[in-house]
Parts: sequence; structure tokens; C-alpha cells
Amino acid sequence: MTTSNDRPLHDAIVVGGGPAGLQAALTLGRTHRDVVVLDSGNYRNDPTDAMHNVLGFDGTPPAEFRATAHRTLAAYDTVELRRTTAHAITPIDPDDPRAGFVVRTDGGEVTGRRLLLATGMRDELPATPGLAELFGTVAAHCPYCHGHEFAGTTVGILGAGPHAPRVAGLMARIAARLVVLADGADVDPHVRSALDAQGVEVRGAKVERVERSALPSGRDGARAVLADGETLDLGGLMVSPALHAAAPFAAELGLELRDSGAVAVDAFGRTSMPGVFAAGDGAHTADFPMPVSSVTAAMAAGQMAAASVDSSLLEA
Repeated sequence: MTTSNDRPLHDAIVVGGGPAGLQAALTLGRTHRDVVVLDSGNYRNDPTDAMHNVLGFDGTPPAEFRATAHRTLAAYDTVELRRTTAHAITPIDPDDPRAGFVVRTDGGEVTGRRLLLATGMRDELPATPGLAELFGTVAAHCPYCHGHEFAGTTVGILGAGPHAPRVAGLMARIAARLVVLADGADVDPHVRSALDAQGVEVRGAKVERVERSALPSGRDGARAVLADGETLDLGGLMVSPALHAAAPFAAELGLELRDSGAVAVDAFGRTSMPGVFAAGDGAHTADFPMPVSSVTAAMAAGQMAAASVDSSLLEA
């Protein structure tokens, strides 16, 4: 099928080439839907040297995971992967989004009957000097994805906000010792009480910088240099980045957003606009307090959203 200006009208356009987008493409390809995946080459897990808690890929570099996914998709004739960046998305008919969408990219315009956003979130790290260089290796945000790698060491938790007691609880069975670095901020009495109940030490001094260090075991660690002159050698550092949408398309299309900044979706990946679906850590269901930042969860959401796309096309 073609549009009025002779551009091919694909069944679906998937914007984003991470786990959610790739899984969505596979699901649509297996139902012989004509789908185009737009992959900018920028990924949230770029800083990490290995993925974890992904069955069959535990410890695998993200680039290797994507290469395997690309080889899988290459077997499906109706799936096209374009390494290009999307810049703008508009409905073909502003009065009826179900007529399809036009995506403007580096390589020209792409049109599709349905749109699946898998553009994800980005992490805004605390401004601690040196932290960006450690993030994804000896500094991490998810105990499920990276906590095990810090086993048997002293683990720091940067910041004493409401998140600190929960992170401490998750890491308590893994770390040999836990230290919360309040980074010069006042600690809420309820947070302090919860940390005290867990036996977690709290250091109040400002963190001047963090740097890579070598543990006695030979593994990489992190050294926190505090404003009071103390240093603390750590096997790992847990941080809580602020989350922001990695792409502006949901806001520009006027989709409903949640307080997290992610797209509001239902359990089937449907957004507030007919014809638009979303999956991955940039999509947020009402059942969760925050977007789920997990490769396996992103893949599951991509599969479900793709099935919803297919169902929507069937109904049309």
C-alpha cells in the first residue's frame, strides 16, 4: 500500500532499537507484518560493560546482545532495520491518527499505519565529579541488574533520600557492609530510623569526588573522597539517577504522560492516542510506581505492544 505521495505505507513503524523495539519487530515479523525499525544507535545501557539478570545473556555486552537480535530479525523478510535517527513524527491525518503516521528521519520520511514508540528513558546522574566515568561498571542504579557483582564488598549508597532504605534492604544479603553517603544533605528522621534499624552506617560529609580504584582482590572498585578529609574504598556504589524521556515524540504528539515522564500505557502497550503504542522503560503502566528498567521486562512489553499493534490492524 502507498500513501498519496507514493511513499510505502508500512504496517508499523517501531522507533527505537533497544530490547523492546527489537522484540516488537520480531513479534510483528513472525505475523508477517511489514515493519520498519528506526535505530538511532544510542542506547541507555551504552555505559555498561555487560548486561545481567537476562536469561541466556547474563554477563553479555549489550552490543553483542543487539548483534544477535539483528541476526535473528534478518531471517524475516518483512522486517527492515534502518540505522537512522527519527527527528519528528506527525499523523498523516490530524483528525484521525488511525490513518497512520509520518516519521521524518536522517534518511527521509517513513510512513506507517501504526506507531510503536520504544525510545526509552535516559539517566541524569547526580553531579558528583567522577561518577559518570564509573556509571555502568562499579557504579550502578539497579541491584537486580548489577548488585551481585559487588558481593562480599563494602557498598556505598549515594544519597540518603527515601530510596536509601529500600536499596539497603536489597543489597543487605549481597554486600559485606553498607554505607550511605548523605553527600552533605540533611537526612530525614524517618530515613535515618529505617537505616539505623538495618544497621546501616551513614556518612554525612559532602562527596567531593569518586574515582576508580583497585580492590585487594584485584577487582575494580570505587574510592569516595569526602569533604571531611576521609576516603572510603568501595566495591560498588549504588546511585539513583533522575529519569527523563530520551526522545520528545510522546510529548510532541500530545500523549498522556505519567509523573515519571514516561508514556502512560495500559497493560497492552496502548497509549492515549489511537494507533500509537509504547513499550520499554519509556512506557509506564499505572500498576507500577515507576517505569521498569529491565531488559527482560522491556522485551516482554515489546512483545505485548506488538501483539496489540497486530490486533489493532486486524480490527481496522
